[in-house]
This record gives sequence, C-alpha cells and structure tokens, in this order.
Amino acid sequence: MSSHRMLRVRELLKREIGEAVRREIPVETGGLLTVNDVEVSGDFRNATVFIGILGSAEQQRTGLAMLRQYRARLQNLVAKSVVLKYTPRLRFAVDDSVARGNRVLDILAELEKTLPAT
Repeated sequence: MSSHRMLRVRELLKREIGEAVRREIPVETGGLLTVNDVEVSGDFRNATVFIGILGSAEQQRTGLAMLRQYRARLQNLVAKSVVLKYTPRLRFAVDDSVARGNRVLDILAELEKTLPAT
C-alpha cells in the first residue's frame, strides 16, 4: 500500500504535468491530452505518466511523439513548480483504459438489446 506522502506526490505531479502539457502541446496538433495517472518509483527518481489521447489516429501518434520530444522541457517545468529532492525522470505511456471501458459498455448495451425482456 502506498504511503500518504507517495499519494500526495503522485497527485501533485499529475496536476502539474497536466498543466505543463496543456501549455506546451497544442490540441490541434497533438489531440486532447489528459494525464490519467502517475506512477512514481519508491525513491521518486522515475515516474511513468499514463496519458489519454483523444483525437484522430494521426493526432494520437503526433501527440505521443511530441510528449517524448518535449520530455525534458516538461520535466523542467515540473521541477520549477514541484519542490522535491529529485525531480522524477518522466516516461510517457498511453493509457487506453477509457477506450476499453467504453468498449465494454458497448458490448453490454448490445447484449441487453439481444436478450429477451423478462
């Protein structure tokens, strides 16, 4: 179980990374980028940022490429706003949990249509 400090740092990083992404990456180019979660290593030196990307397939590819390209800039912006002994090295991963959840809901809706009413 995560400590209270770890949870606070994760939420703080999530908020600050989301703000930095919003300022640095235009929606028209990279799609709508949202920070869904942040996983931080025990020593706070590494962080995996789970990103949701809404937009066309091209925008999704471009958005992820831009995140990786601007990683150092985003990390620098986070370092200025979050005071930690070590600023975590950011790694971006696409989080498709929202799309999977929507797919499950679609399947359930289809099942309800095909089952006879009782």
